[in-house]
Order: sequence, then C-alpha cells, then structure tokens
Amino acid sequence: MYGKIDIQELAKFGNLEFVAKQVVEGFITGMHRSPFHGFSVEFAEHRLYNSGESTRHIDWKLYAKTDKLFVKRYEEETNLRCRIILDISSSMYFPKISEQYPLNKLGFSVYAIASLIEILKKQRDGVGITVFEDEIKFETAVKTSSAHHKLIYHELEKVMLAQSEKLNRKTSLSNVLHEVAENNHKRSLVIIFSDFFSNESFDELTDAFLHLKHNKHEVLLFNVMDKKHEMNLEFQNRPTTFIDLESGEKVKLHPGEIKKSFQKEVEELTNELKMKCTQFKIDFTEVDIREGVEFVLQQYLIKRSKII
Repeated sequence: MYGKIDIQELAKFGNLEFVAKQVVEGFITGMHRSPFHGFSVEFAEHRLYNSGESTRHIDWKLYAKTDKLFVKRYEEETNLRCRIILDISSSMYFPKISEQYPLNKLGFSVYAIASLIEILKKQRDGVGITVFEDEIKFETAVKTSSAHHKLIYHELEKVMLAQSEKLNRKTSLSNVLHEVAENNHKRSLVIIFSDFFSNESFDELTDAFLHLKHNKHEVLLFNVMDKKHEMNLEFQNRPTTFIDLESGEKVKLHPGEIKKSFQKEVEELTNELKMKCTQFKIDFTEVDIREGVEFVLQQYLIKRSKII
C-alpha cells in the first residue's frame, strides 16, 4: 500500500515527538495514494453521508472537489476519548538491543504509541496513557492540550531510556484492566500494547474484558511479537539456553528439535485469545516488530471509523 517508514533511521535525527510527526506525515502521504484515503486524518470534521439521512449538513464544496458526499460534524460528534495501555514487563524487553537488533518489543510499542498520539492530536481526540507491569506504574488523565501531550512524550522517552534488559518484572494485565474499567467512567477506546506473556488464566483475562465491555468501552489489542524468534524460533542450529525474562528460569534446548511443538502451542494459545476477543467483540491484531508502525495506525483508523 505504501513504503515502510524506517523509524530506526528517523530516530537518529530527533526526539520521540519529532520521529512520530515524521512517521505520521509519511503515513498520511502514503494513505492518500492508497485505497484507505477515505480514513482521512485532515478531514476529522467530516464523515461520509449515509443514505436516507438529512441533507442539511452536507458539505457541497467538498462534494465538488471529491465527488463524494460528506456531512459536517460538530465538535461533540468528533471527539473521541482514547486510553492507551503499555506493558513494560520484562518480556517486552526482548530481543536484547544490539547493533543487529536495535529495536525490541517495548521500543516498537513506544514508537507506535507516539505516532498514534500525533493522529489523535490531528483528530482533536483526547488521549491518556497507562504504563504497567505487575501494577500500574504511571497513568495520566485523558486530555487534548499540548502540555498534556508533551507530558506523555516525556514519560515515553523515559521508558525508551530504560531499554536495557530488566529481569523479574512480571505482567498482571487483568488487574490493570479492572482498574482502567473502574476509573474511566466515560466511554473510551482502550488500546493495549502487550505481548500477553503472563501466568494469568484466560478466565482472569475474560473477567477483565467483560468489565471493560460492561462499562461500554471499545477495545483494540495489539499483540506485539518478534515473530522471527518468538513464532518461527529462528535461532542458531545448536543447543541454546533460553531465559524466562519474567521469572529468571533457564532451560537449555535445541531449537530445531522443539520448533514444531513450540509453534503448535503458541498457535493454540493465540487462537484461544483470539476466540475470547471475538466473543466480546474486541479487536485483536498481531503486530511484528520487524514491520513498520503504519499497520498499527491503519488498524486504529479502521477502528475509529466504526465507533464514531
């Protein structure tokens, strides 16, 4: 659809906000050349006309330019509340950052979130962020001000500075989602970035999902993975020591000997999570950190177009 934007190269030339703006500008340019140009970021004040509704608010000037019928929106109709939840538990620090692997799951998620914030700003939507591991470590209100955006960027940059591997920081997503559901009283779009590596049962996650949906929140999950290693198990063909980053447990295995059984188990667990999400009308999207963040932005715009 459009060329992948190299966030690694962009990151050399400025801070997180600068990189996010460059990513979004490139994404919007590419989107206008693609079948997705209908999800216009610039035209947040319009929506497509639905057959049968009043023609009173049709923007005829825009019709003359685009040959499409758009209805003018008012501010209360366009504003969306968005709560972004970021997992910073130990497993998100995989793979270990090196010259060969300059971006781990956490770094990818931070770039994606920063880019989402730029789109939310353009749409005049409110955004708040929740950062967690076994409990919430940082949380903001949902606001639209420039000062608020700078606060979020500052906190995300602090996360980026802590890119060294940190062991024994476990995940407790279900407890965090219960808190989010309890504390966010107005209907919101809740976006979650996590690898979903946790000792929690599916019943615990199910209860948390139900709590969010009961409070009328829309939910978009991004399952962040390094598919090369975590799905395809592409390691050197020799005995390798694997470390559970959240428990510190070590096991020595030959990747080639366990590859098929490993992939089967990962696929079964992922499919079970997908089924739970489908059951509760939650959007579940797998994201590979070796791909660009544009896919995340596209999925967000598709979701937004369904709920606004």
